[in-house]
Formats: sequence, C-alpha cells, structure tokens
Amino acid sequence: MKRRLRLRVGGIVQGVGFRPFLHRLARRYALAGWVRNTAAGVEGEVEGEPAALEAFARALRTQAPPLAVVEQVETELLPDPAGYAGFVIRPSAPGAGATLVSPDLAPCAACLRELNDPADRRYRYPFINCTDCGPRFSILRALPYDRANTTMAGFAMCGACAGEYAAIESRRYHAQPNACPVCGPRAFYCGPDGRPRPGDPIALAQRALAAGGIVAVKGTGGIHLACDARSETAVLRLRRRKRRPDRPLAVLCRDVATVRAFCRATPEELACLQSARRPILLLEKRDPDAWGFLSATARLGVLLPYTPLHALLADGTAGGPDALVLTSANAPGCPVLTENAPALAALADVADGFLLHDRPICNRCDDSVAMVWQGAPYFLRRSRGWAPQPVLLAAPAEGVLAFGAEQKAGFALGRGRHAFLSQHIGDLKNAETLDHYRAALKTYRQWFPVPLRRVVCDAHPDYLSTREAEACAAAAGVPLLRVQHHWAHMAACLADNKLAGPAFAFVWDGTGLGADGTIWGGECLVGDLRGYTRVGSVRPVPLAGGDAAVRQIGRIALALLLDAGLPPETAPVPPAQRPALAALLQSGLRCPRAGSVGRLFDGVYALLTGVGAVSYEGQGAERLEALARPQIPGREYPVEFYTQDGVRWLDTRPLVRALAADAAAGVPRAAAARGFLDALCAAALDQCRALNPGRLPVLLTGGVFLDRYLLENITRRLTAAGFTVYTHRRVSPGDEGLPLGQLAIGAAYDTE
Repeated sequence: MKRRLRLRVGGIVQGVGFRPFLHRLARRYALAGWVRNTAAGVEGEVEGEPAALEAFARALRTQAPPLAVVEQVETELLPDPAGYAGFVIRPSAPGAGATLVSPDLAPCAACLRELNDPADRRYRYPFINCTDCGPRFSILRALPYDRANTTMAGFAMCGACAGEYAAIESRRYHAQPNACPVCGPRAFYCGPDGRPRPGDPIALAQRALAAGGIVAVKGTGGIHLACDARSETAVLRLRRRKRRPDRPLAVLCRDVATVRAFCRATPEELACLQSARRPILLLEKRDPDAWGFLSATARLGVLLPYTPLHALLADGTAGGPDALVLTSANAPGCPVLTENAPALAALADVADGFLLHDRPICNRCDDSVAMVWQGAPYFLRRSRGWAPQPVLLAAPAEGVLAFGAEQKAGFALGRGRHAFLSQHIGDLKNAETLDHYRAALKTYRQWFPVPLRRVVCDAHPDYLSTREAEACAAAAGVPLLRVQHHWAHMAACLADNKLAGPAFAFVWDGTGLGADGTIWGGECLVGDLRGYTRVGSVRPVPLAGGDAAVRQIGRIALALLLDAGLPPETAPVPPAQRPALAALLQSGLRCPRAGSVGRLFDGVYALLTGVGAVSYEGQGAERLEALARPQIPGREYPVEFYTQDGVRWLDTRPLVRALAADAAAGVPRAAAARGFLDALCAAALDQCRALNPGRLPVLLTGGVFLDRYLLENITRRLTAAGFTVYTHRRVSPGDEGLPLGQLAIGAAYDTE
C-alpha cells in the first residue's frame, strides 16, 4: 500500500544541485511527488511503497551532493497518497531568499577527468565546474543564487552549455558557473610589462616558473605570488621582493606523491588535504631541518590544487615545477589583491609574469590554514572552503552582531542557531583592511538579513572594530555590549563545543586588555556565557615601549631578567640602549604590565637564542616550539606559584633564573626549549588541580594553543588526571575565533 511522506531539509541545500539530487533519488525508488526551495531550505512530498520511502529518506541523509550540508531533516507521514503522476521541481516558495551559501570548493573527480581528457570539449579548460564543485562564495553578488547574481552574468552560455544547464540528468543541471572554452571566462598571461603574451597562458606561466621567475596567479578568492618551491634562489628572491623575510611559506603540490617528498602525512591528514575544501595543512617535514628557506620550523604548510587553473599550472606539461610557493599578493598588512589592473600596477616590481583571467572576484577570500588534531581539522585560519558556511550553535543568537577584535579581525552574525562567521580579514591596522572588513560585513548583512537586537565588541576602546561596533549600535538604536577579551575566548570554546558552562578555562594568548587595565594572556577563568571569575594567571612583567616590545622581543627578555633579580647584560638588546631601557622598565613609564604566555614565549626565545627582534608577532613562539625535538629530553625546571589579590600566579622568576643559568652554561637549546614547554604543561596541571576542585570541564583556548606541543601534552596530562578537556573544532583558538564567543555572550546576556 502506497504512503505519502512530507519532508523539510535545512542547511546548505540551495545552489548545490539538491533538488536535482532529490529528483534522481525519487526516480531511483519509483516515487512521485514534488520539491521546492523555501526560506528555511527545501521542502517536498514523495509517495510510494513504504520500503522505497524508507530507502529514499536514508539516502537523503547519507548521499547528498558534495556541496550540500544537511543540518536537519524533518519527515512527517501523511494519511493518504495524493495521487501524484510523477516528480516535479516546483517554483520556489515566497521569501525563499533566507538560505545558506556554499563556500568555494575544489574541482570534483569527474571534472578533473574531463579536464585531462583530450576528447572532452573542456580539455584543459581552467574554469571547468559542475553542480558538485567550483566557485560559489567568491563569485556571488546577491541572493538568490542565480547566474544573474554572480560574476558569471557577463558570460552568456553557448548552446551546448545551455543544454547541459537545462537537462535534469546532466551533472551541470542548474550549475550557475557552467561554462566552456567557447563561452566562458578565459585565462591570459602577461609579461613583466603588463602586456598580454600570445600562446598558451598556462604553458607560458610554467616556463617562467621553471626559469626561476615569480608569477602572479589569480585564483578564486584572490591573487597569489608563485615560484618554484624547490628553488632556494627563487624563494629568497620572492621573500626579498615581497618583504617577507621570515614568515613560513605555503607550498602547492601537484599531488600526494609530491607532498610526500616534503612531508610525512597520516591517513587523516591525507583525507583533509584531499577534501573538497583543500586547506593549507601543516604537516611534519620528513627532515625537520630541511627546506629552511620555506619554513624555519619543523612543519610545512602544504595544499593540493583547489582550482582547475592551479591543477593545470602544477601538472608540469611545459616543464613547470611540481611544487609551487603560493603566498598572497598584497602590500604588507593589506588585503590580498583581487583585480587585474591594480595587480599589474602594484606587482610591477615583484612579479616576472602574470597568469590572470577575466572572471571578476566579488568576495575576497584567503586560504584556510589548519592542522589535523584528534582526527579533524584544527584551524589556524578558517576561510576559503568554509566561509560563509555557518557554525551551528546550541542556542539561538538571533539578531546579535559581534565585531571581534583587532588582530585576525572578523565578525559573526547570528540568525536563529546559525553563526555566520566572516572569511579571514587580517589585522585592522590600516584603511585598506578596514574597507575589506566593512565590505564583507555589508555583504553578510545583505545575504543573511536579520533585525539587529544587540551589538557586541571587545572591551578595548581603541580598536577599529570597537569604533565600528559603536557606530553600528548607534545607527541601529540597539544596545552595545563590551566583552572582556579573554572571556570571549572562553565563550568561543564553549560555543564551539555547544556547551553553556560552567567551565574552567585556560586562556593563553599574546595580548588582550584585562579587566584591571593591564595586559592579560595567561588566564585561568571559571565561568559561563553570563560571567567569569579570574582565578589564575602568569606573573606580569613590564613591556618597554608597549607594542614595540612585540617585535623587539629582547626587551621582554630584559624585563624577565630584571624581574628575576638577574643582571641585564645577557638580554639581546643593543648595548647602547640597555641602560635606557632598564631605566624605563624601572620607572614604569610607557611600560604596560603583561601577564601573558605569548609574551613569555617571546622573552624566553630571546633569552635562549640571543635573537632580539622578530619580523612578525608569534615568530618567537613558533621558533621556540621548533627548537624542542622529541628525541632530546627536556631539562627539568621549577614550577612555582604564589597567591595575591585572590589570583594564583605562576611565578616566572625561578623559571627564568634556571633558563638563564642553562643558557650561560651552554646547555643545548633543544633541551632548554623542551624543558620550558614541559614546565608550562606542568603548570597547567598544577593550576587545574588547585583551582578546579569541582572538576568542571576544562577548556583550552587562545592563540598559544596553536602550539601543537602544548596542545597535545596539556590535553594528555589533564585527561590522565581525570579532567574532561575541550579544545576548538570549528573556529580557531586565536583571535579569529573571538567573534563566536562574543556572539554567544551577547545571545545569553538577557536570557533567563
């Protein structure tokens, strides 16, 4: 006896071939009915034999198209069949614009086969795609997701492409970016003078790379600079021209075999690397001392081609290299370039050639960066491949808009249980990045409209994000909530794990304004989404010149030595400056006090290595982690505490005295570095035992927990001691994750 089933599906189910998928599924199981888009996702009815309906519902959940994200499925068995004659796709329901947007994803296996098939009409076409893959977020101007609302609007489909687009059985049915060499976007190659060169643009770029040149390459979300990753000469030339002397560089590899020439990879890491999202993945080098010109650490960021153009560029057909450095094309501190003419002008003295195309980029989107932790991605940066896919919350955050902080800036918009997180923005320290921030926020608010109920920002009054939040709250006439930086980190980890609290949190980062006006960054907090108490921290030291000490890390080493009662002569600061800096530290003028694990890392690295300056924040921490080697046991260092003003402080003075003695005695740096890391792990366990007697869930959050050694070993020690430990899963533990925490606090602020 036939039965009828009503279904409602929520998630990313529009613009991803979901309705054709349901149509084909209905045919497979001989079912009749209909489907349409709604404001909430997709709804429909199917009728047929009960066993077929069960199989249909099961396949709907387990066999959805690759770009789809099925968040919820509701089914309702209706009393009688309606007598449908077949299956149809009905027009969208009114108000069907309130949907989700798919991120840009890598070409699927079927498209790659066609790309490399000389008999296929899309052979070596750099913009091949279908409903299962290709650009989405980067080309979208407005919703609904129709070709007219994308940057493909200027490319009229030829007859063959239009036929595929209209055919229900085609893999390109309603694929909005559908195109071919006859009607679609085209790539072209320009020389260093900016003038187009005749010939195959891919082959011209490959030859330039093989000759040691630097080529600007336009991808889906921005323009990169590329060179031969195996050529130290080419890489060092790129570093000089881009003014990026030390920061690690990512490597685009032709295939997994090429990845293995550089790095080791577990099955979980290979699965992440080959996924449709294609992040830059941090992998362990085969030889920790190799490829130092790419990365001075023991890990290397690698990725596989994430567009057809990149797949062609790395295939070596014209003698090009199989591994390419790929780094954003931008001025220091500014957003990645996206437009051809500005790139030709801005990179005239940097690039030796330009591999560009004529499909406009509407939404700038940098690469995502992750490592695999406990079998899943652990984000350093969540962007391409994930944005603007929302994070699902445990409770609604309707109408809350969070503005993040200054470094690794971003925002989060709440609609129902969805938190829409921005793509990577950068540090809000110049007009160009602020413009990018404003444009991205405007786009999100247009795509995911919701009346604002509350605006949330960091408590620091001087951040540009704070000023933007103030202006937004005033314009909308809604309350503004200022949230302490480290509480927001704690709340981000709670929301990331769909927890409400209470919990005990280690919030370790670089700098953030504390509730007492000092710089925090080594915090032990107890609380939930409605409040917190500071119960532990790291002994603060003054930073000579404030922000100047973040780059001139020898100043932090000097402060640590003086605080520990040691002579200042071993601090790596210019001898002529040492007396003045010591006097400045003793006076306290322009020397904000910082109890920060991130700054402690900087000072210890300077103390152990004699390096007094770094070119980017976090470099000291990265290099210190790299010094520690698993085969070299760490030194045993003292871990001591004292209590003052209701806070249990890690006393760094005995630790610094021991480190300084070992440095003076010539103890191997690897042993000292590992001993320092082990001391922090021991301190975490001691703090947790002393300050968390009720054994609340323990959270590890803040940018310091991008250090894999600390993440793994603190988790292991706490777990072995019987604590339940939560780390980040869906956002970065660093400042990029702050908007999620601010959003969760804003949503919980006035609830019962």
